[in-house]
Amino acid sequence: MSKGQLEDRVALITGAGSGVGRSTALLFAREGAKVVVADINEGQGHQVTEEIKSAGGRSFFVRADVSHSGDVERMVQSAIGTYGRIDILHNNAGILLVKFLEETTEEEWDRVIDVNLKSIFLAVKYTVPQMKARRSGTIINTASTGGFIGQYMTPAYIASKGGVVLLTRTLALDYAQYNIRVNCICPGAVDTPMIRQHFEALPDPEKAAEQERKLVPLKRFLEPDEIAHAALYLASDRARGVTGSAIVIDGGTLAGYVD
Repeated sequence: MSKGQLEDRVALITGAGSGVGRSTALLFAREGAKVVVADINEGQGHQVTEEIKSAGGRSFFVRADVSHSGDVERMVQSAIGTYGRIDILHNNAGILLVKFLEETTEEEWDRVIDVNLKSIFLAVKYTVPQMKARRSGTIINTASTGGFIGQYMTPAYIASKGGVVLLTRTLALDYAQYNIRVNCICPGAVDTPMIRQHFEALPDPEKAAEQERKLVPLKRFLEPDEIAHAALYLASDRARGVTGSAIVIDGGTLAGYVD
């Protein structure tokens, strides 16, 4: 039996309890990785861990609010304490706020920026020292097509995702000398709880969903597994020459935009 692409590697995935994070955790486990499932939702996180174990994989769950330094440090130390190292850090946790800017409170703005952007600062801060010591590692951040273009009624979210794209490129430059690769994935419309939350916050959710679908040249929303396979590529040796990249997976949506 051939080995998986991530055989015996340790992957820490935030926001792994649902959506793209869940699909990625299950896929990484099937490819041989030991998966640390991190999420703020204990029920969903434990469920993913049990799915991995039931299929013969290796995994454990750690509850973490990735916007809090103490939680992130404990999350990282739990992974290293259990498996000895972290080979793959996938910063996937994220939240969405559907509001015009003037209606957004300072607390709401800070929460979106903290979960979507500050969390990457914290996770890399506590993870990268052991990667540098071993001169090996890969970091994958989840951004969005919203890191390149605007989006209706989501200013805090768009600001955070634009930050993720440029932070990724800067980290790639900083850590290439240590053989640490840093990339981000920029999904378009993916069928997850987050996009459904977006539509439900609008006056006519069904109409909004249909309009969004029409903007996708493939005329469908993407599935979480399609994003997970991009993460697998970036995490694997097949992408050993890829760093500083923002991989767009959007069904062709951005193809019609001119920079």
